[in-house]
Amino acid sequence: MSSYLSPDHQKRQSTANEAKKALLDKFRIAAQDPMLAEKQAARRTIAEARAQREAEREAARRAKEAELAGLAAIEAERVAQAQREADELAAMIAAEEAAKAEALAAEQKAARDARYAARKEAKKIRRRGY
Repeated sequence: MSSYLSPDHQKRQSTANEAKKALLDKFRIAAQDPMLAEKQAARRTIAEARAQREAEREAARRAKEAELAGLAAIEAERVAQAQREADELAAMIAAEEAAKAEALAAEQKAARDARYAARKEAKKIRRRGY
């Protein structure tokens, strides 16, 4: 049910083609604009500056990481040295305690041997009767 007011198929196609051409011409004119080249150059400059700043930040970050790694290595060495000293001290204390225990055991053995010898002597005296 077409009406006499509705455009026919060819008319709609030609209108659509004209709209496409107008849009394409608009972009062609915009592409030839000298301001566009200036804007693109400015964008390139900004992008290069941004890349430069990013590279500087990355270099600074790597330098800081290297410095922190060096400090961590120094700290690790200090901790290892403290651990070695603590181990040496513990070994010395253990050796002293072992020496004390050995001396105490020798002293106790000498006291025990003296008691045994005194008992044996007392037994001999009792047997003789004096």
